[in-house]
Amino acid sequence: MNYIQHLTGFYELIAKDNRLTTAHVSLYMALFQFWNLNRFQNPISISRNEMMDISKIGSTNTYTRCLKELDTYGYIQYLPSFNPLKGSTVNLFDFNKGTDNSCDKGSSKATDKACERLVRPSINKRKHINNKTREKENSKNEFPPTQKNKKMKNQHFTIPDLQEVQSYFLEKQNSQTEAERFFNYFESNGWLVGGKTKMKDWKAAARNWMMRSKEFQKEKQPTNPLSTNQNKDYSIPL
Repeated sequence: MNYIQHLTGFYELIAKDNRLTTAHVSLYMALFQFWNLNRFQNPISISRNEMMDISKIGSTNTYTRCLKELDTYGYIQYLPSFNPLKGSTVNLFDFNKGTDNSCDKGSSKATDKACERLVRPSINKRKHINNKTREKENSKNEFPPTQKNKKMKNQHFTIPDLQEVQSYFLEKQNSQTEAERFFNYFESNGWLVGGKTKMKDWKAAARNWMMRSKEFQKEKQPTNPLSTNQNKDYSIPL
């Protein structure tokens, strides 16, 4: 019995079975673990407390219902014991599609249902779907990105470091001090323009910063004082 191929076959079955819940799957995996410890020999004797603890099913009613439904759906053969001194037993079926004995010997009802599922394998269908998906992805990759994709790519903003900002300011004939002011200001507010909008192009923001800085410097320059003659003789009449 191949451990991996069995689980692969099991997951292919449950992928198409909408009747199952997470409780069913969890309980089956707990049963499978005991089957593995028993070297895949049927039947296995189970304890309700152990099964509920491993499968993390907290309700006894849920546990019993899932066990019976797994039997009804053909995943196991459940043989309940009405003797309190003797545990119930379970037969599990081999879902390994790579072997000829894909179904173990169990009750005819459960075995027939399990085998009936296995004669309709979904491997080829899944491979076909996967191949179609790959073909679509490859065809998309053959075409150049659309203008929308280019625009979205260009809008991706990367926060610059201080050295990068200083280099750009020097390139634009501005001082490193001004570059540090620019960097510290936007670093402190999360690189938001106007304190609200996320920045898209820090170089454009830097150019605006430089322009405003130059205008501010011009406004700060004092006007030329009136030239007056300090040695004027006030005794001379006008």
